[in-house]
Amino acid sequence: MQTNLAPEFKNTAEGQEAEAILRKCVHCGFCTATCPTYQLLGDELDGPRGRIYLVKQVLEGQQPTQETQLHLDRCLTCRNCETTCPSGVQYGRLVDIGRKIVEDKVPRSVGARALRWTLKEGLTSPLFAPAMKMGQAVRGLLPQALKNKVPVARDAGAWPLRQHPRKMLLLAGCVQPAMAPNINSATARVLDAAGIQAVVAPAAGCCGAVKFHLNDQEGGKDQMRANIDAWWPLVDGGGVEAIVMNASGCGVTVKEYGHLLRHDPAYAARAERISELTRDLSELLPELVPALRGKVRAQGGVFAFHPPCTLQHGQQLRGGVEQHLGDLGFTLQLAGESHLCCGSAGTYSVLQPQIAQQLRDRKLGHLAQLAPQAILSANIGCISHLQSGTETPVRHWVEVLDEALQGVPGS
Repeated sequence: MQTNLAPEFKNTAEGQEAEAILRKCVHCGFCTATCPTYQLLGDELDGPRGRIYLVKQVLEGQQPTQETQLHLDRCLTCRNCETTCPSGVQYGRLVDIGRKIVEDKVPRSVGARALRWTLKEGLTSPLFAPAMKMGQAVRGLLPQALKNKVPVARDAGAWPLRQHPRKMLLLAGCVQPAMAPNINSATARVLDAAGIQAVVAPAAGCCGAVKFHLNDQEGGKDQMRANIDAWWPLVDGGGVEAIVMNASGCGVTVKEYGHLLRHDPAYAARAERISELTRDLSELLPELVPALRGKVRAQGGVFAFHPPCTLQHGQQLRGGVEQHLGDLGFTLQLAGESHLCCGSAGTYSVLQPQIAQQLRDRKLGHLAQLAPQAILSANIGCISHLQSGTETPVRHWVEVLDEALQGVPGS
């Protein structure tokens, strides 16, 4: 696809990147078959191909409108289209560029600006944890819409204290410690059982995805730089061999630090190194399985596995969790339409609640057909969103693995 950039974009890094991406587009339309919003709404402008044309028009100088903004806002950034695309179009990067340009050119209402500010500042604030505790204390009194966003309080359990020669860095995250504290401690216990010590840099916070995908891209990059500063002493001579992500949404973002900060002379090299060291927890499973074999209690029943979009499309990691947990005696099954988004997508379920709920219920309908004892996933957003629509427990897979290790001699 050829494009003629408007003068204001010709000499910008964003314009040149967008032009390179657009050249790969061949208008085949394969992506529409796997786009969740196109499946629901049936509007070409609510599919990847239509949104690509909207971004192209803006880059060529056409003034965007609120309708342009709406169609871009409705995109989940699930990147399913990237998995489907035979030409390798990096749609996620293109839509980020387009959204930022449109955000600068199309003013939002006061209410919309207030909501987006609250999300990008509130979710990443130190005040989020005490606010979540207050919400959990009065959860039974909350209206259903708020109750859906406040999970039942759960104990994190003990953090392992053993020292190991092998050390890996764990990102605590911004919302996960408050919403599901057991995920991090379970990860540390599983690594400990495999002879790996999990360490945390207290100064590291949100991976930057929340602000970046709410079009505060500079704010997001500032958080990325802060994390690099916090991690660097541990990475550079501190004995850490990898940075482990147990939230796939954070993982896909940190793996892109090198790209996102490539034009920052002070951070480009370090950002690239951080991305190279970053591994999703599922990527460690092949080396964890031999160390854990014999330490896991026998499991009965079926677990349904929902692979988050950020895992299977963003990071292009598919099949590892089911296969390697199967090697440890678990039975994990995928439901129909396992490639489609559940509707969580970061802050999407707050900003586009109607579409998000439709996708959630569609996903849960397929998962329920497996009659699982629990639904397992790999991202806090998916876990909390799915749990809001079902009585079946929704857990991170590492929590279930951790529970199977507890009480086993030698674990």
